[in-house]
This record gives sequence, C-alpha cells and structure tokens, in this order.
Amino acid sequence: MNYKISIIVPVYNVEAYLRRCLDSLIHQTCKEIEIVIINDGSTDKSQLIIDEYVIKYHNIKSIIQKNKGLSEARNNGIRNSSGDFIAFVDSDDWIDENMMNDMYNLAIKHSAEIVVCSLQNVDIYGNIIKKLPQSHQLPEKIDLSEDFTIFGEMSCFACNKIFKRELFNEISFPSNLHFEDVATIPRLFLKAKTVAKTNKFFYYYLIRNGSITRNFTIKGINMLDAIEMVKQDFFKSNYKKNIDEWKKFIIFQGFYSFLAYYAFVNDNDVKKQMFDKLKKILKIENISKWQIFQYKRFGKNYLFSLNLKKIVFYLLQLIKL
Repeated sequence: MNYKISIIVPVYNVEAYLRRCLDSLIHQTCKEIEIVIINDGSTDKSQLIIDEYVIKYHNIKSIIQKNKGLSEARNNGIRNSSGDFIAFVDSDDWIDENMMNDMYNLAIKHSAEIVVCSLQNVDIYGNIIKKLPQSHQLPEKIDLSEDFTIFGEMSCFACNKIFKRELFNEISFPSNLHFEDVATIPRLFLKAKTVAKTNKFFYYYLIRNGSITRNFTIKGINMLDAIEMVKQDFFKSNYKKNIDEWKKFIIFQGFYSFLAYYAFVNDNDVKKQMFDKLKKILKIENISKWQIFQYKRFGKNYLFSLNLKKIVFYLLQLIKL
C-alpha cells in the first residue's frame, strides 16, 4: 500500500498514556497512514501494549531498539517508514481525528513541503491548560521566498507539522542534544519552498510531572548549541538575505525561549554559564536590547503579550545583558 503519511511514535516507559495516543492514530479519518512505533528501550509494559495493536492493525509497525534517546528513535522511524509525508507524535500526546486528513489535503492543495497546525497544552484528564496558536495571522499558503515571517516566530515543535519525506534526505535529528527540535525543524524550513497552515488546534500536548521538559539542568544550554547548528544552514540557504527574520529567530528561541528554561534552573554556577553564553551569542549577532524589547510575534509585541510576572522577569534579564 502507498501511504500518504508515516507517523513516527517514539516510546519510552509510557504505558499509562500509550493507548490514548495510539487510539487517536488508528481512528484518523485519513486511512492511508502508516504508524511506526519505536520502542526506545522501555522497561515497563509499553511493548505489551504495542504488540496488541500490531496484531490488530495491519498498518502498525513495531521496532525495538536499545535506549538511545528521542533523536535516534525518530531517525530510526524515518528510515523504516515509506509514506510520502512524515509526522511525529509523542507517545503521551494525542491528536484530533481529522489532523492527518486535513493537513495532507492542504499539502496537496498548495504543493507544500510542510504543513503546520496549532496545539493546545492539556493535563492528564484532557483539560485544556493553554492554547498555542501558530501564526494565525498568516495566510493558508505561504510562499517562503515572498514571506519568511514564519521563520522568525515559529515554535520549533516537530509534532504539529507534517513534512515531505525528501526534506530529510540530508537532515536528521542530532544525537545527544537536548532541544533536538530546535536544531532540526528550522533547518527543514530552510529546505522548503512552500508552507501551508491551518488555524485548527489539532494536537494535544500533554503536560505531566516527570517528563523530560520538566527537568531543568545545564542541558538547557543545548538550545543555544542548536541555534548555532541552524545558523550554519541558514547562511547556506536561499533565505540567507532575510537577516531580520534570522535575528527574530534568535530573539525568540535564544532569548525568550531559552530564558524561560533558564528561569527554572536552580544551580547558580550553571545559570551564570548559561547566561554568559547567551550574552556572547547576542553580541556576535549584533542584537540590541531595543530589538529584543521591540520583537513582534504574530503581529504583536511579544513581551507585552505575556503576564506581568513574565514581563518583569524578562525586563530584569534585559537589564543584565
């Protein structure tokens, strides 16, 4: 069977959440999908659950590997998939039943290599904690040669997008790097010509205690390492003249997103090391405090779109720069 989309699902010790994730995939209104599950060395009952679904559904493939981390699990999934497009779903999250159908149709309609939807953070009971709209002010079809705005304001999630398979021909998720999405997703955009988007909130992103994103350590500095990886590709790409969007990318990912992580680091020596690296990058990129203060995302000043506590925090960091 020719699959329209291959959905890559890395799994590591998520037996409590896995069924809800897989049920949302097998009930997609788009039936020409392949589900590739990579068990990354789970020690719980995740594989028993996976085996149940493999027996019951012909379009599910199970691969077991030693624990190598999220990047290697995704890369392994890509190598063992065959769909025209590739999607990534985290094994504790779930998606709307129309996500793959609607996004694939948008890709075909606009000859787009990447399609983006919006997300919402949810708790373990499915209650919406926060909606995360993605570039709602932009049109459904985005010709990147004419409008590169999305690069300077996007969230670097892998999970709320589908990608033309060919984009991965020379790009893979880096091993042993925290924030592998920041190092990878922007580089895929740099290879694309057309992006399509829907304003629908198709992806349900679970916020739970103990997940990797809730542990705040020196590994957070990898976000800045990831930006440096993107820089190498940016200045070799067809979009290298879009310096304003490049600076906006650094402001959002390197200042706002990085410091959102930095705020929860408790070790003062680690915090100093992280902040010093940030200052160095901003100096090299010639990004001023005023440019950070004025940064607009989705057409609005980003700083003043935040709550008062966050505004005060970021202003204090600006003073320290």
